[in-house]
Amino acid sequence: MPEAGLRDALGERFERADDARIVSLVPSITETIVELGLIDRLVGRTGFCIHPREALRDIPKVGGTKDVKIDVLRRLAPTHVIVNIDENEAPAVEELRGFVPQVVVTHPNTPADNLALYRLLGGIFGRTDVAEALCARLQAQLDAIVANAWPTETVLYLIWKNPWMTVAADTYIASTLATVGWRVSRGEGGPSGAARYPRIADLDAEVARVDRVLLSAVRRPFRRQAGRPHRRRVDQLVRLARHHRGGAARGVSPRALAVLSAVPARSACAAQPRKASVEVSNEVGGILESGANAKQPSCIGVRRRRAFGQGRNQQALETAP
Repeated sequence: MPEAGLRDALGERFERADDARIVSLVPSITETIVELGLIDRLVGRTGFCIHPREALRDIPKVGGTKDVKIDVLRRLAPTHVIVNIDENEAPAVEELRGFVPQVVVTHPNTPADNLALYRLLGGIFGRTDVAEALCARLQAQLDAIVANAWPTETVLYLIWKNPWMTVAADTYIASTLATVGWRVSRGEGGPSGAARYPRIADLDAEVARVDRVLLSAVRRPFRRQAGRPHRRRVDQLVRLARHHRGGAARGVSPRALAVLSAVPARSACAAQPRKASVEVSNEVGGILESGANAKQPSCIGVRRRRAFGQGRNQQALETAP
């Protein structure tokens, strides 16, 4: 029988599965699976699941987070597929439910939500002790952050270009930024729909009212493209920042930074005069142990109870009650 305490983001119950065959369609959760010591159970991943690189080198790819190759995934015969409400598309998830015995839905919206996520995955896949160790590490980081008095700054976190897109205040990214005093420029977007990852109509006006611009370095619009360095692709933002606040562009942090490690650097930034600056940031979802990554708006329209965000066509997807 399913264990009462093992419920996913939709409230679905799961039982322990010591012989599970796992496919992860969420890059940050793929990393968590490895951290839990489950690499031998992982039989598939997306092309964006690239960390830790050596451990994942021989794990088959099943397409992207938005364009899952269903036939490839089917041939891997998984018992469990892990998806995320903001990351994966509704039609793909519904198709998976037709032949995958267990689809585990995740939806961490704050760093602290990862505590329950670790325990859920550890409980399902027989790694409760390792999960509790991860929880202790994360809780220690969160406690250390709370002990600091962070100066408040307003930031614009960009996840996409053409069109420019940012994040609402009730997303995982915004919640993570808020732990160190960075408040995003947009309000809440609600539990689903395009408002969670809004488009920016006037970039100049948006930059004019923030102290700092952050770019997700994992997203292609901000990376090398057609032989051009990513820095050229943000020149427009650099000029806007200098025009409005007199700031200078600068790069930031290595990828696997934990929040506790970021505390000294954040404090040093806070001590400087206020100025708008452009920073090429690693994925905010990876700053803490794991969680939903910085991502394009999307959804998984899971079968019951609620509707989720929008897919590529920007249309909200409703689910059956």
